[in-house]
Amino acid sequence: MSQQQMNNNTSSSNIPVSERYWTLVDKADKKFSKIRDLPYYERNRYDTYFYKVFKVYTQLWKFQQENRQKLVEAGLKRWEIGEIASRIGQLYYGQYMRTSEASYLSEAYIFYEAILTREYFKEGSFQDFNLANKQLRFLARFLMVCLVLNRREMVHQLVNQLKMLVDECKRTFQDTDFKEWKLVVQEIVRFLKADTAFMNIRPLRYSLVLDPHPDVLPHVAAPVARKNLRLRDAVLSSYHHNEVKFSELTLDTFRMLQCLEWEPSGSFYLSAGGKNGQNGALGSSRINHSQDIADPTLPPNPRKAVLYRPSLTHFIAVLATICEELPPDGVLLVYLSASGGTTGHTLSPSGSGTCFNAAENITRDFQSHTIHSDGTSTSSMSSPSNSPNPSASQKKGDCISYHTGCLQFGNCWSGGLNCIYPSDLIPFTRRPLFIIIESDASEVFKAISGAEKGERAALLLSPNCSFPIGSSDASRHSVGSLLTIFLTAPLQAFCLLLGISGSDIEMDSYKHAESLLSSSLNDWGLTLATSDNLDPVWAQILGDPFLRRFLLRFIFCRAVLTLFVQTYNKEEFHPECMPALPDAVSPRTSAFQTAVVQLAKLFHATKRFVFTEAIPLPDDINSGTRS
Repeated sequence: MSQQQMNNNTSSSNIPVSERYWTLVDKADKKFSKIRDLPYYERNRYDTYFYKVFKVYTQLWKFQQENRQKLVEAGLKRWEIGEIASRIGQLYYGQYMRTSEASYLSEAYIFYEAILTREYFKEGSFQDFNLANKQLRFLARFLMVCLVLNRREMVHQLVNQLKMLVDECKRTFQDTDFKEWKLVVQEIVRFLKADTAFMNIRPLRYSLVLDPHPDVLPHVAAPVARKNLRLRDAVLSSYHHNEVKFSELTLDTFRMLQCLEWEPSGSFYLSAGGKNGQNGALGSSRINHSQDIADPTLPPNPRKAVLYRPSLTHFIAVLATICEELPPDGVLLVYLSASGGTTGHTLSPSGSGTCFNAAENITRDFQSHTIHSDGTSTSSMSSPSNSPNPSASQKKGDCISYHTGCLQFGNCWSGGLNCIYPSDLIPFTRRPLFIIIESDASEVFKAISGAEKGERAALLLSPNCSFPIGSSDASRHSVGSLLTIFLTAPLQAFCLLLGISGSDIEMDSYKHAESLLSSSLNDWGLTLATSDNLDPVWAQILGDPFLRRFLLRFIFCRAVLTLFVQTYNKEEFHPECMPALPDAVSPRTSAFQTAVVQLAKLFHATKRFVFTEAIPLPDDINSGTRS
């Protein structure tokens, strides 16, 4: 060791432990403040920032562990230790959101659980307003991690603690308004009411116990599938008036987020022995969380950018950044769920309701669609008089006039600033896109097909009119959007369509139905892969397990809604896809009608569907009708 190094070590040892600790705290705080507000979608360019800030927090955590007694004697409080652990948990969760790597999510859970069990924030929280707020924020962050991890027992435990803490704070700090925290409690209670145990009977994530392994998926013939694309990135966003959400995660985006990840299935566990967490601090907890470790032989999770009520400029910036980073064999999924410029009425359960056909109010000619500098949009059919100026025939601010043929991601009086039009997506079709539109104005996005700039897009479009599902709650989005539920939990969607909820379900029938549906989906996948007239757009994505599963569930949704009595022969209630799929997977073919009738029989609901006489029904089919 050189003389200079020895001198540096000597001078460092002369500095009090507490002073060195607070210097590290100050350094960590500064680095954390720089990374905290960085956007999740610009992932590659910020990797070095993350590792730098995490390095200093690792040093800080290790230092306080090694010098805990001296620091406590110098005045270190338990909540200050909890603050460091909470920051590390935030870093892990933020990196999960940037990369979609499940290991980061598990690490966040480990730190948050340690804070909870060791009660770092509890002491003195009812005497100190700021400390009480720290504990509330910690519980809200931990709730989000548990929701995404689907740790429902812990979710309910945290909700109860959050309720009690908010009530206690209201009594203790009587002059302080806790209205925002009461809204947080209402949000999570409403969220859990919508996303019930029934909706989570089967994991939304891709499970190798329930779904086919990627290696056994049927291959499409090379001349048809000129490329084999993989889902690498996804942009998920939804905006509906009064929609169910928690923080910035809406019910629709939450389900899509989970559906685009691998489920630790139990077929692969790593032993905790000899393996420390990346933080090196809480390795003993790894024993309890080894089931969160994914099989390394599987591809990584697709990266996801969840956008909460984005402005148009923000949405386009995210798309541009992700397309720039997309690998050559990658496909980008764009999921948008929002109300359109023209809203109709939902069909009542009795079938007596009516619904506007959005096609009557949107432009048929994509080339005539122009966006003006003031952010509003007009087309040759944007007003009854076909005037180029909407105000010529309608008063200024009319939502129908200004937002025909778009998705509204904000207040309808804000012009085009919060609207997404089909033309906004066209420039990004230079890369392969898989687009899912959940809206009553979905039909207008058919204009994308044929207008691409290099790569033909695959589109799944929801019905223009949505049949009410779930409880008697009149809100269309009280349990989520219909197509989204079919794409993420198809059998639950089938049950909800029939008015069957968790309290009504017979588990033996449900398990039988699950097996039947799984077998049918695999058969339909094989039918597509061996079809002579499968469009190359679909052929090139059939090898990706996530996109294949979406497509097959879409086909199931289309078959169910086509044969359902109250939506039979009503095209506005049927989803569409572009380009068209082969006739072999048409809803009216014998194979599809047979699958639907078998499912319906299991739930005593065969009379809720319309089948052709050519479909052979089980012998006792007529005795199994729902009262």
